[in-house]
Amino acid sequence: MYHRFNESKYPSTNIQMDVFKEHIQIIKKSDFKFHYPNKFEEEFNNIKIKKEILITIDDAFKSFYLEAWPYLKKNKIPFILFVSTEPVGKNGYMTWDQIREIEKEPFTLIGHHSHSHDYLIDESTDKFILDIKKANKIFLDELGYVPNLFSYPFGEYSKFMRDYISKNFKFAFGQHSGVIDINKDKFELPRFPINEKYGEIKRFSSIINYFPLEYKKLYPLEKQLTKSTNPPKFIVEFFEDQKNLNNINCYSNEANVWAKSKTTFSFNRLSIEFRAPFEPRRGRINCSLNDNGKWRWFGIQFPIKKLK
Repeated sequence: MYHRFNESKYPSTNIQMDVFKEHIQIIKKSDFKFHYPNKFEEEFNNIKIKKEILITIDDAFKSFYLEAWPYLKKNKIPFILFVSTEPVGKNGYMTWDQIREIEKEPFTLIGHHSHSHDYLIDESTDKFILDIKKANKIFLDELGYVPNLFSYPFGEYSKFMRDYISKNFKFAFGQHSGVIDINKDKFELPRFPINEKYGEIKRFSSIINYFPLEYKKLYPLEKQLTKSTNPPKFIVEFFEDQKNLNNINCYSNEANVWAKSKTTFSFNRLSIEFRAPFEPRRGRINCSLNDNGKWRWFGIQFPIKKLK
């Protein structure tokens, strides 16, 4: 997942174009191919013989259009562009004409990224629904359809938001790191966020070689934490035939300090005893497994409910 290109004053969401081009070349030289997003729905439940790499761009910043789009177009690199409708045409953002220019290409797909791109998880359920419906109308007016792939602003969602999106879209993406497999919740799909800090070449070369750390179920189902549920009762239920599960290592950032998690494993269920509550704005857990030399990974993000 990318955002801005060659906008150095925003390092947390920016990537330099020379680094981005190197990312693309690493993928091209790898044993993997790019995934064409217009085939995402029809191919989601197909077992892949070889892993595919899906490029996603959030927010439709003008720097994407000016810097990355000419390169992607020339090389016909497939990607999803997730658009929030409210800022379109404003300073620093793409226009609808530019979005339509991209949308007409067969290797691109436009995704839904809400209307306002606010911290919608902090708003009432009615406000959240109104925001999505407002974006729907604008997409219909400007593109003639409502995109069926959704990206949660900031990767944050409550169970209510996830359930609402599941009734109105085909798939939804977060910002928790991980590899998509057919067992992942279709409305809580992971992506590896890439920026100046986490786009370093050595790290990028590692993450594209990760494989999914699959699981049957993950608890709690409610990802938004309140004062009474923070820290959560975190449990991962794995499949009975999974191998090398005792090799799992998890790291979490409770008390705003990243450290190795205290894990307990019993009957294909992993639980974590947290050191302290997570601090706002988000709690994170990343787990990895060395499966006979094949590295597997999943990440989870817990937004903390804002106190009023």
